[in-house]
Amino acid sequence: MAVEPLSQKDVEVRLQELPGWSADGDRITRTYSFGGHFPAAAMVIHIAQIQEELDHHAEVVLGYNTVSLAVNTHSVGGKVTDLDLQLARRVEAIAAGHGAR
Repeated sequence: MAVEPLSQKDVEVRLQELPGWSADGDRITRTYSFGGHFPAAAMVIHIAQIQEELDHHAEVVLGYNTVSLAVNTHSVGGKVTDLDLQLARRVEAIAAGHGAR
């Protein structure tokens, strides 16, 4: 089954289920905050594992006590697809366990 871009309306509706995530042009984004650098770095490793499992990768930026993600699907011209929302849901599911806020 081919991956199809979602409409802006579909993206907005689905993001209502993902607090903290937002549409930013043709991608979805989220920044998490942590109590220090080590828990932020540990979450990046966990995100990398999820990305490998999904074979879908976000732009991930590690700061001192932050992790920022931006994701879209390059194979459909850099638009948001269900793959992006799957990745966001998986990251959301692990965030609290890393102490993310």
